[in-house]
Amino acid sequence: MIRALGMMSGTSLDGVDAALVDTDGVRIGGFGRHAFRAYSDNEAAVLHAALGSWPEAAGVPEAARLIEASHADLARSFPEAQLIAFHGQTLAHDPRGRGTHQAGDGAALARATGRRVVWDFRREDVRQGGEGAPLVPFFHWACAEWAVGQGHLPPAPVAFLNLGGVGNISWVDPRTTAPEAVGACLAFDTGPANAPINDLVRARLHVTRDDGGRQALAGTADAGIVAEFLDHPYFARPAPKSLDRDQFTGLSQAVAALTVADAAATLVAALAASVVAGLQWLPAPPRQVLVCGGGRHNSAIMAALGRALPMPVAPVEEVGLDGDMLEAQAFAWLGVRVLRGLPISGPATTGVPAPCCGGRISHPKG
Repeated sequence: MIRALGMMSGTSLDGVDAALVDTDGVRIGGFGRHAFRAYSDNEAAVLHAALGSWPEAAGVPEAARLIEASHADLARSFPEAQLIAFHGQTLAHDPRGRGTHQAGDGAALARATGRRVVWDFRREDVRQGGEGAPLVPFFHWACAEWAVGQGHLPPAPVAFLNLGGVGNISWVDPRTTAPEAVGACLAFDTGPANAPINDLVRARLHVTRDDGGRQALAGTADAGIVAEFLDHPYFARPAPKSLDRDQFTGLSQAVAALTVADAAATLVAALAASVVAGLQWLPAPPRQVLVCGGGRHNSAIMAALGRALPMPVAPVEEVGLDGDMLEAQAFAWLGVRVLRGLPISGPATTGVPAPCCGGRISHPKG
């Protein structure tokens, strides 16, 4: 087993998650301590300004330096980590066009921390014809297998719904032998999740999120806007498939004339409707949907999912997992897989033609 530190800065741009996992890259041996470093308002503004940018664009070097420095600062508080898995900050994602861009240099982080760093997880998958996202599903399979072993789940298919800036769902069957096995996983991005809600309240109320869903709970969703949103061709595309954070800018524009409460309620209704639309692509109905990511703290979102989905919906904490740290833990696990040359994506998760082991490994001294 290797004690790996996974580090994740998501599209919600709230800060850096870091979490330790003991793993051999197949089984989860145990979960260690974790920490969160919030971005200041100025730091978040730098990252927001760089969203949608490619490496040569103005503002990207400043964003990359910020990402490297913030991650190095947090990583130093985990001296026991034998390996650092560094996702970087996704600024642009266009797998059928220019590729994918995660700001931050893993080699610089290796020098700053004095430890091996696994990074650049998505590029090879895209190069081989995959979507490059989502990458967490293989880890969701490992989590389901762990939860079955702990007696928290029965041995049956389950779905993990991760609600970060973008929503993604992983259908996993823990009865299979490995995450890359046929029938083990299917995953795809469901649609926008927290990003448009966060952008709404940031612009209108100058806060980072709709805390607890208070605005959405006080508003009324516009059914016409939700119906128009569901006409987007993305929902007719079979899985696997992935999204850029800002691919649904039309939705944000559509709610611009509504009150803050009604706009938030409409965005929540659209989120739930996109998850329902995604159910058609699952191999079989999951026994339950386990929600992770920041969206599970939003009472309006959880209530909307509970009403809309035909199976039980619960936060992942109900099966012994930590929904705030799951993505950081995922990259810790994926980092060890890269180190061992094991696949981190496959045809049913990113659409890559064959199981793919991406990632780069940087050492402190080059």
